[in-house]
Amino acid sequence: MELELQQPLTTPEAAVNDATTTPSKPAPLTKEEILARLTELSEKPAAEVSREDVNRLKVQFYAVRHEEIGAEKSAYVEANGSDEGFAPAADASEEQFKAAYNIIKEKKAALAAELEAERVANLERKNAIIAEIEAAANDADNVHLQLERVRALQLDFKAVGEVPAPEVSDSWKRYQAATEKFYDQLKVNKDLRDLDFRKNLESKTLICEEAARLNEEPDVVVAFRRLQDLHEKWREIGPVAKEFREEIWTKFKDLSAEINKKYQAFFEERKAVERRNEDSKKALIEQLEAIDLTALSSFNAWDEATKTVISIQEEWKKLGFASRKANNQLYSRFRELCDNFFAAKGAYFKSVKEESADNLAKKISLCEMAEELQDSTDWKKAGDALIELQNKWKTIGAVPKKQSDAVWARFRAACDKFFEAKKANSNERRSSEQANLKAKRDIIEKLKAIVATGAEERKEAIARVRELMKEYQGIGHVPFRDKDKIHDAYRSEVSRLHDELDMSTQKAAMAAFESNVNELSGNDLARQREKLLRSLEMKKNEIKTFENNLGFFNSRSKSGEAMVRDMERRIARLRDEQANIEKKIQILDSKKESNG
Repeated sequence: MELELQQPLTTPEAAVNDATTTPSKPAPLTKEEILARLTELSEKPAAEVSREDVNRLKVQFYAVRHEEIGAEKSAYVEANGSDEGFAPAADASEEQFKAAYNIIKEKKAALAAELEAERVANLERKNAIIAEIEAAANDADNVHLQLERVRALQLDFKAVGEVPAPEVSDSWKRYQAATEKFYDQLKVNKDLRDLDFRKNLESKTLICEEAARLNEEPDVVVAFRRLQDLHEKWREIGPVAKEFREEIWTKFKDLSAEINKKYQAFFEERKAVERRNEDSKKALIEQLEAIDLTALSSFNAWDEATKTVISIQEEWKKLGFASRKANNQLYSRFRELCDNFFAAKGAYFKSVKEESADNLAKKISLCEMAEELQDSTDWKKAGDALIELQNKWKTIGAVPKKQSDAVWARFRAACDKFFEAKKANSNERRSSEQANLKAKRDIIEKLKAIVATGAEERKEAIARVRELMKEYQGIGHVPFRDKDKIHDAYRSEVSRLHDELDMSTQKAAMAAFESNVNELSGNDLARQREKLLRSLEMKKNEIKTFENNLGFFNSRSKSGEAMVRDMERRIARLRDEQANIEKKIQILDSKKESNG
């Protein structure tokens, strides 16, 4: 129930006791005191706040407020001659009072909702208990077994708290009906069980008589197996009356114990023999496992190990069975070890015969590959390949002695021929590189000497620069340690002259590229070309994308026309870059052809 915030309809005097009937009257509270008390109540938990206290404070507050409004109205009438147009002045304390009141109202509402949710949960719990009692009542065959559970459920039902008011009567009626049904069914079931108890006692008595006859059976194993059948029948028969239950079971248990004792003695002896056999077989298996196949690296070693394995097999045949559980596992392990030994022996003898021939074939193959490389002038590629062949040679095992020296001499001759030629070429190349280094330094000095001030001098200087650049590009390789240094000096002078003579940026960049290409060879050329091809493909894709997008723009508007022009400029710039990349690829291809 929510608290309603309304102004009182009665006068302040109606909210308090009549002075003539009250011996002593407390001093009336001020608005500030009333507000302070209400604020204090708003800070407490909802369960600790009395609805009567809140309503009392509300009545007192609006009684005071009513007096204030009355005084304001009287003053207004006195000043204006009537109350027409009168409106009480706003009161800040009233707004604070309403705010505190609303806090209490919201807390009370939340508490009420929480209590209602708890009642709904209690109803669900009670419904579940009723359903469980009904299920127990419907299980006619086992109703007597459910008695303790039903009693516990009754206690649970009473312990559950309040439920929603509309459900109180209905839930209690359904609980009473389910409980009465269970106890009615329990009474009917008891009469039927008494009859079953008598029949079960007769059946179990017959089983005891048959168990007594089994004690005379000469075959202990047969007697034990038949006893298991009797136990199975016993378990299938239901219970007997409580007063006979312990007596009949003790009788059957004692008869069973006598048969089990005979069976146990019989099998203990047999198990002892099986354990001895198991231990002996494990010892033979351990002897086989101790043979290290990896250590057998000669014919004599394998022959001695074979004699040991055959001796162990003969000992195995003399042993009887181990336990059924262990016997098959032991035999499987024993046979596996023997099979592994003889398989490894066969593989060793075969591999020894084949290994030498296989190694010889591998080394002959390496000789043939070395002979194919011995006359090559691709010093880097062929040299790396021959070193790789030499490393492979070291990993190959021995070959027949009568062929070992010959195949080694053949391989070494091919390697020596190549590396001697490479050494001679290296000496010649170093001389050539030194000459190229000197020629490039001379050109750099000539570039440093170029200075132009007038227009005619500038034209001649540009022509001279390009002539020297072309000459520089035609010079071959220099020593590797000087490559970067000489190239940086050259580019520095070319860049200086380019700035001073105002040469074409694109031509200067192309000239610099040609200079860089001149320093490349072999794999470096291939990598540079691959990089340019990827860049060319990207430019083509960008051009295609812009051309496709161009069709989507509307050039009728000013903004659309501007975007079209911008797109066209981008496409033109990309086509120039594409042509520049294609030219660089042609330069690389020309360089590759000149290198052979």
